[in-house]
Amino acid sequence: MSGASVVTTTVDSEEAAESLAKGIVEARLGACVQIVPIRSVYRWEGEMRVDAEWQCVVKTSAIRADELVAHIKAHHTYDVPEVIVSPVVGGNDDYLAWVSEETS
Repeated sequence: MSGASVVTTTVDSEEAAESLAKGIVEARLGACVQIVPIRSVYRWEGEMRVDAEWQCVVKTSAIRADELVAHIKAHHTYDVPEVIVSPVVGGNDDYLAWVSEETS
């Protein structure tokens, strides 16, 4: 196990994604946030929805994941934001060391 995690969330605008990403990196809760435009199909309050969203993919250390989740929930505009933490089980050791350094 590498000690790193990937945390994903989605927001409703590019501006919101960039603002959230900058706050995460400035707080050293994530080493890097990639912002990807996506289209989501889901049911919300009994209604089928198809919306443009921006997915934020955050690389962080496993020890900062809970704090990152709390940060995302506190700065998110959705009532129930998607926040999913996935462990990193391997990868480029040099990159993972950089993630650890940037989030310590």
